[in-house]
Amino acid sequence: MNTIARIHEEIDRLSERRVGLWNSLSQGRDPQLIDEIKALDTRLEELWALHRAVRARIRFGERDDIVRRARAEERLERAA
Repeated sequence: MNTIARIHEEIDRLSERRVGLWNSLSQGRDPQLIDEIKALDTRLEELWALHRAVRARIRFGERDDIVRRARAEERLERAA
């Protein structure tokens, strides 16, 4: 859970930074701000993907275990 908490802290920090950049951008167009916002958006997408992966791993187990169970279920369905 500590990992999820750290991910959330970084998401919150970057989100606050992005809000500040959007507020600055509302005062006038600045290509440098636009580039920074795009970079923050990309990083936030990565963090949310990591967050989802960690939660899935906590809930369902490691990826290999999930795939193994899914294949076993497929074999059972085909056999039925």
